[in-house]
Amino acid sequence: MDTSAAPPPARLLVVGHAPSPGVRRLLDAVVSGGRDDALEGVEVVLRPALEATAADVLAADGLVLVTPANFGYMSGALKHFFDTVFLEVGGALGRDGSGAPSGGGRARPFGLLVHGRYDTAGAVRAVLAITGALPWRQAAEVVEVLGEVGEAEAQRAYELGGTIAALLTG
Repeated sequence: MDTSAAPPPARLLVVGHAPSPGVRRLLDAVVSGGRDDALEGVEVVLRPALEATAADVLAADGLVLVTPANFGYMSGALKHFFDTVFLEVGGALGRDGSGAPSGGGRARPFGLLVHGRYDTAGAVRAVLAITGALPWRQAAEVVEVLGEVGEAEAQRAYELGGTIAALLTG
């Protein structure tokens, strides 16, 4: 009689804010990529940025963040997510109040997707500054999408979700 139980699936947490059809398409593609049939042993959990909690992050093995670029910054919803979970998930601040690598906790791999109408640079910079002060490691190139969301952009989002999920299986 085999008493060994299968290990629990790895958990990929997708935290996103999708106020427009284009960003929603990208968010859905990330989730679909994480759930690709070729990947086994990964559970994908989607949480809106305004609802995601520190418990969600602590239960995750990896993350993908999805945000529009609003006025040169990440969405207020994603900023709210960071504000509410930062310290509880191992974030650390330097003496000057800026983010500082915490050096503690499990280094969870993460990916980032930012959609902007004209620019994504400020939003990317802001998210990477915050994640640099968390026990996370950037595990894929940032996916930056400008303008309309077509099939090529959705495919890049799908690949991001699949890439981070695949990292959790091995």
